[in-house]
Amino acid sequence: MATLRQLEYLVAIVDEGSFTRAAESLNVTQPGLSQQFLALEREVGGPLLERLPRGVRLTLAGRSMLPHARAALAEAGRATISARRAAGVSTGELHLATLYSISSGVLPTVLGLWRRQHPGVRIRLFEHRHSDELAQAMAAGQADVAVGPLPENWEGTARHVGMEEFVVVTHAGDPVAATDYAPGVRLADLAEREWVHFTPDSGLSDILERACVAAGFRPRIAVRTEQAPSAISYAAAGLGPTMVPANALPPRFGGAVLRPDPPLRRRLTGYTRTAPDPVTASFLDALGEHAPLMPRQVARRLGLVDQSMRRAGMRRE
Repeated sequence: MATLRQLEYLVAIVDEGSFTRAAESLNVTQPGLSQQFLALEREVGGPLLERLPRGVRLTLAGRSMLPHARAALAEAGRATISARRAAGVSTGELHLATLYSISSGVLPTVLGLWRRQHPGVRIRLFEHRHSDELAQAMAAGQADVAVGPLPENWEGTARHVGMEEFVVVTHAGDPVAATDYAPGVRLADLAEREWVHFTPDSGLSDILERACVAAGFRPRIAVRTEQAPSAISYAAAGLGPTMVPANALPPRFGGAVLRPDPPLRRRLTGYTRTAPDPVTASFLDALGEHAPLMPRQVARRLGLVDQSMRRAGMRRE
């Protein structure tokens, strides 16, 4: 059976691009590293790397093994951290993975409150563009906990956070917004508009595209951007409407905000690979309690009940 040391050598060789640099980074001798790596290849029954004149290249077997090696090393490191936390040592790092839109909209409030309760714990944040990318990173052991849509058939721990509501944003003088408190807009009424869209590798691009197709049209594109805050700024400047999570709007946003009719929502969860340790569990508690899925100022502009709506209805749909 492969040892953690051998898996560490595989990862180091791939990351450094050579046996020599891998040995230097791990502070071991190159013959010792090579010997252990050959033993790993014997264990799996074939070569994991192709030695090139300049560098190395993974074989099919190596490409198959590498993500599992990274996950095993990450999980081993977290096992030590988890044991320390269970013993009451609330120090170290919380590794947190999420989507860009959630990072800017949901997490600042939650992390600000949570870290005041855990000042000795640093936060290492991994941000991803798409929920599929986030799920793959978590499956590979990147973080202690992820915040985002729950992947299908996820076998680890998951805690429902609530429903994230999407809104249509446009400039203040847009005729589609008769008043600042317009209750909603049918996307079909915006079929002839040019939209502030998102880059194809952004998960927000998929959400906007599917919503428009469901309304009977493909959105024409005025400009593409990768992140929600930029899309909001472009929409407010008059480049076209866009669709973003309500929590991504700045507190004093000057443009028009409209609720799609029918409403568009996304279920958010906090999920882990294994049972959460006490520190991770406390973060999940804070996430469920304080996540601003529908900020009060946005709810008021939409003519909805204030933030109590989030707890009474939206979070439990």
